[in-house]
Amino acid sequence: MIERIKSALARCGVGLWRINERLDETAELFFVRQRLDTRRVKDVHKYEVTVFRDVEAGEGERPARGSTSVQLVSSMDDGQLDEALRGAYYAAQFAANPYFDLPDPVRSPLVEEAGELAQVPLAQSAGKLARALFAPDTHEDAFVNSAELFVSRVRRRILSSEGTDVSFVNTGAEGEFVVQCREPEDVEIHNQFEYDALDEAALSAKVAEALTFVRDRARAQKVLKSGKYDLILSGNAVAEILSYYVDRSAASMVYANYSTWRQGEDVQGETAGERLNLTLRAAHPYSPEGIPTGSALPLLEEGKLLVWHGPNRFCRYLGVKPTGDRRRLTCANGSVPFEALKKGPALWAVTFSDFQMDAMSGHFGGEIRLAYLIEADGRVTPVTGGSVNGSILEAQKNMVFSTDRYLTARYDGPYAIRLKDVSVAGPGE
Repeated sequence: MIERIKSALARCGVGLWRINERLDETAELFFVRQRLDTRRVKDVHKYEVTVFRDVEAGEGERPARGSTSVQLVSSMDDGQLDEALRGAYYAAQFAANPYFDLPDPVRSPLVEEAGELAQVPLAQSAGKLARALFAPDTHEDAFVNSAELFVSRVRRRILSSEGTDVSFVNTGAEGEFVVQCREPEDVEIHNQFEYDALDEAALSAKVAEALTFVRDRARAQKVLKSGKYDLILSGNAVAEILSYYVDRSAASMVYANYSTWRQGEDVQGETAGERLNLTLRAAHPYSPEGIPTGSALPLLEEGKLLVWHGPNRFCRYLGVKPTGDRRRLTCANGSVPFEALKKGPALWAVTFSDFQMDAMSGHFGGEIRLAYLIEADGRVTPVTGGSVNGSILEAQKNMVFSTDRYLTARYDGPYAIRLKDVSVAGPGE
């Protein structure tokens, strides 16, 4: 199929192109309570072709460069391939951007992952994942009422007219589950997970924690008062907070002047808390553009920005080496055990209806589904209702992280963070 696509590109007069071949193998399990309801095994083979087209600019100026992508499948005949590629090439002239060089060519033999997901039948791994998910589900008052599990093995190949030819295999496990508690109030909490490997222990721990949270949510009180609190966030909410630094340092944000951050600048400012140390890593050895991403990319060191990062075009515009997309954030911070982090008056918000960080404004917040109000004498009260509304520009001055760690496919860092004097609105206020 690759050779057929190359021939079609030549017939259509396309000189600059990239082909992304992808073969997905997945095993999917769907449960109602602990009963297997549906099982699926899929093999999907597809090709995404990106064509580039230069558009003449004014005299003495470099041409503008546009691109369009199109999905192709092996069942298409030559006429259909030509039609799809001619259409994409025609459309590319209307998506022109300032000129940029394409990624430098790279060639490499197949890169394969180690580990169980890469080596054994996916259905076998899916079964192990299911057993890990339901292992903590042993109680009557709080239980897993439904779950969806997916394990995948993806073989990718990237080729370009510039000479790139790389291929690799990556694996992953992801899914979602809903926990429920019926007394004294019938409530449900939706949870998601994503791992690069078959991390059975992490999934069991996540489910056990979720069952505790839904049980406490069922008896939580609407007694939270408006005011400023030392706010403790944990799990995925910590990753969401730290995504601010990833987004603000992205080459696309800097090029568009949405971010004024400069390399070498102290972007954290004065602080009495921990200085940030962040690193970006990639899930794959090459980005979709064929840019090598195997090495770690230090992002912040003691609060100072080290690099801009992102896809080829925007890095080229800024005159820096393209880094490719990197989706995993590693945070090296952590100075206080979690149990010590919770001491003293604080609000530990554990589940939200939707917790978000706005990279443009620096504001973060969400509606609280469950939080623990920790008082000076150590008394802990589960509460619900109300909302968090904070600014990272203020919160970053006093950040303290737990030494306890948390790992997902997208985040490797402290389990919890404590922020001082964050605004919280009580229920109905």
